[in-house]
Amino acid sequence: MAGVDGVLAGRAGVAGEYVAGLIAAAELDTVGTPRKLPMDLWPDQDPALVQEIWNRALVVGVRAGQLMAAPRLYRDKLTRLQGELAEAGFAAMGRTVGPAVGAAWRAPEWHPVDGEDGREH
Repeated sequence: MAGVDGVLAGRAGVAGEYVAGLIAAAELDTVGTPRKLPMDLWPDQDPALVQEIWNRALVVGVRAGQLMAAPRLYRDKLTRLQGELAEAGFAAMGRTVGPAVGAAWRAPEWHPVDGEDGREH
């Protein structure tokens, strides 16, 4: 069991390093220049609060990226989430999900026979 534990912990560590590298690259890519990176520290704010906000924003951003990368895979989920927002009284948010729902349902169906990009037969 210790061997399995060590291998799996090692895999998690390597994956974590990979994700950390992507986050660092994305942070620079979104601010545009290394000179602007210090603005992401928010030195005049409570560091614990900034970390909480960072953690939540990261989760939301990653999830949005997944939904955007393969909308056809999330047609039903996007439709359900839009309905839940509207039913809960978040009408404006529900409306903003509308274009994503429409795009997801317009995306062509893909089947493994179609090839990697979904266009080859």
